[in-house]
Amino acid sequence: MDRPSYFSGISGSTLKLIAVFTMLIDHTGATVLRTLCHLPSVTAIPGRQAFFVSAYNLSRSIGRIAFPIFCFLLVEGFLHTRNVAKYAFRMLLFTLISEIPFDLALKGSWYYPEKQNVYTTLLIGLLVLICFRLTERFLSGGRLLNLLRILLYLIILGSGMKLATLLCTDYNFKGVFLIAMLYLTKQAPAVQCVSGACCVSWELPAPIAFLPIWLYNGKRGLRLKYFFYWFYPVHLLLLYLLNTAIAAYG
Repeated sequence: MDRPSYFSGISGSTLKLIAVFTMLIDHTGATVLRTLCHLPSVTAIPGRQAFFVSAYNLSRSIGRIAFPIFCFLLVEGFLHTRNVAKYAFRMLLFTLISEIPFDLALKGSWYYPEKQNVYTTLLIGLLVLICFRLTERFLSGGRLLNLLRILLYLIILGSGMKLATLLCTDYNFKGVFLIAMLYLTKQAPAVQCVSGACCVSWELPAPIAFLPIWLYNGKRGLRLKYFFYWFYPVHLLLLYLLNTAIAAYG
């Protein structure tokens, strides 16, 4: 079953903008709105505090939509990149760049080893896909080779999920599993969307992310590659500075 063809659909850049916007809402809630909920000037007035608590809860719910889209776009990037080594290097670079802004904004410390930023999860997922591809190239053909390939798939996926758990990455093993499922079902868009929605059903309303994914038309759209790479660490750093100012002068 193919994606709908009765209109032009959604490009990759539009999907990225949806993911970025919902992530910004989520992180604004996790930083600024959470701080506002505990300010004396807010807690002193029950109605005002209830408003900010509701806004916080809403922002975190909206933010659940972002991660599945980022995982889908990672798989698409892997399938279409001309140089997977450079793709992996960029992921590693921004994993390192993003860690301190992530810790500052969401954990209140420049060093927080108990949690790693989402780029780490995406990088591990990408490494799993690279290993999948190598397995496909060397083990395909007969029934015995196919069985061996499936066994190696399980070993590779299990290793990636274990690594994400050990490193305490954002979304941990569940994120790596989602990336793998989106790759393995890439030939059947309907199955891909349904299986992806099932993979994130533990975190409502995350399955809603697969509505815009279903409308993806396979086109790149606007060429804003490095904008999306840089947005993650930069917006976290700006939110940290804003949140610090609110806490100090609010």
